[in-house]
Amino acid sequence: MKALKVLTGITLGLLASAIFTNCKSHAETKTTIKDSTTAFVPGSVIKLDSSKRYIYLTFDDGPQPPGTTVCKDIFTRQGVKATFFVVGLNQTDAKRKRIIDSIRKSYPQFLIANHSYSHGFKNNYKSFYSKPDSAIQDFLKVEDEMKIPVKIIRLPGNNAWVGKDEIKGPKSVMPVCKQLDSIGYNVIGWDIEWGFKKGSVPIQSADEMIKEVNTKLDDDLTNESNAVVILAHDRMFSKQPYTDSLNKFIATLKQDPRNVFETIDHYPLVQRSKNK
Repeated sequence: MKALKVLTGITLGLLASAIFTNCKSHAETKTTIKDSTTAFVPGSVIKLDSSKRYIYLTFDDGPQPPGTTVCKDIFTRQGVKATFFVVGLNQTDAKRKRIIDSIRKSYPQFLIANHSYSHGFKNNYKSFYSKPDSAIQDFLKVEDEMKIPVKIIRLPGNNAWVGKDEIKGPKSVMPVCKQLDSIGYNVIGWDIEWGFKKGSVPIQSADEMIKEVNTKLDDDLTNESNAVVILAHDRMFSKQPYTDSLNKFIATLKQDPRNVFETIDHYPLVQRSKNK
């Protein structure tokens, strides 16, 4: 009987030790996963797969409710990444600030980037780009006020590209591009624009956009091989049937196993800049 009690005590002790060890191991695993996730911050360098085709969904002029939230909900359901280029003057109230906060906290699925504070002096582009110092301050202001986590800009009203010592764009924006390059900023243009009319009505159908994406990638007609940057605006998809068009566009492209949706901080030009 005494031997049995000793044996039982040993067994219970071993069992308790095993339970404690298992719980500790589980806790350590959870901590490791959490740590690796939080370490993945906006602007991280990743390895791009040369066998894949990278699609960069970029949406300008946010926040523009309800369009911004509709787009965000679509991307969440579809499980794809996207970038929102935001404008300081459009963050006018608490609701819009909450929208931006929700996007900021949703990285790595969503990224916010810089589309200027004033949208080029409220679309007065000639004046905006003729005053490079004022334009730079405009970009810096929105970065500070909207807590933009990356030094990535889309110029209002102009298609231009700036990497480290790589600059393309219209002559009129070159002084601004050169200044941005000198202080470590990237500028991202676009390969395809989902155009609009009457302020917010999409011009192309989903099928037309899908065809254009495939043609550009297959024929290597994009700024970077195996990468396509798509420009659209949040407000275009705030209601039917345009919401369905965006859903169809993404769902169809997802069917091709070569396609990968990424945020613009992982665009090849940006990644090269970090490695120089």
